[in-house]
Amino acid sequence: MKKIDAHLHLAKVLAGYCRRGELRAIGGGRASWGNGEEFQLLPTNGDYGDDHFTAEQALKIMDRNDVERAVLMNGSMYGFQNLYHAELLKKYPDRFCPSCTIDPFMTGYMEKLERDFEELGFRLAKFEVSCGGGLMGCHDPFDLSGERMMRIYKLVEQHKGVVALDVGDIEMESHQVSALERIADRCPDLKLVVCHLLAPARAKTKEWRAELSLLSQANIWFDIAAMPKIMAPDVYPYPETHEYLAQAKDIVGAKKLMWGTDAPYAATNDSYEHLTDYLQKGSAFTAEELADVYYNNAKLVYFD
Repeated sequence: MKKIDAHLHLAKVLAGYCRRGELRAIGGGRASWGNGEEFQLLPTNGDYGDDHFTAEQALKIMDRNDVERAVLMNGSMYGFQNLYHAELLKKYPDRFCPSCTIDPFMTGYMEKLERDFEELGFRLAKFEVSCGGGLMGCHDPFDLSGERMMRIYKLVEQHKGVVALDVGDIEMESHQVSALERIADRCPDLKLVVCHLLAPARAKTKEWRAELSLLSQANIWFDIAAMPKIMAPDVYPYPETHEYLAQAKDIVGAKKLMWGTDAPYAATNDSYEHLTDYLQKGSAFTAEELADVYYNNAKLVYFD
């Protein structure tokens, strides 16, 4: 079965920044935040580097798992990879859809984004806005549908592009579902992707279902990347994760869901192989639906 990993991270140089300060590699796949916290960021199985994860390393893993293409998401934990993504946009146009990103509070943010879309050829802008590891950990909380951000969405819409947003979990001020609804309404020709299926929490399942219903719109899709990690301590083949995916399918439909791994960090909990094949081990999707979730939906959103 053909697959597109709709949420993969690469890092030619690890240089993250968020509420914990700067992030730097310290060897052995481990990283340290500026506040002294250390953790395992890259798996140690030999498929990943000690202090980086490149396109060539990713392609070897993808090829072993019948993953035809991948969507490369920028993330604050890894550090902005815009220059590297621009290289890959030219080098591997048939394998990757790289994203660009910006800090919307920097001077000249629109000029930078205009260059990304008009000169460099990006079609995807990704914003990690969560209070945990994104922009709202670096800045005071802000309105995702406010004027500053709407300028971004309108630019991407004009270029028939995609905006992907990681809004964090329901406890965070970044978790602005009503703002997502407004963005979709005000930008009807924009493809809007909500990452990590809104990060469901067991204690807030009713609220999560209501949020999905609110966002069941023609121009909104959801990636299900990192769901096994989010649903920890669920273990492979992740039966509880399948229960939540079945609920999501009932609300928004299988054609609105896109498989992704969120590797390499998610692959420190389980192998890329397990993060790839677990959907086929459950009953959340029919064979026809699996073809959509694994491949067709992401191809439509990111590559067509």
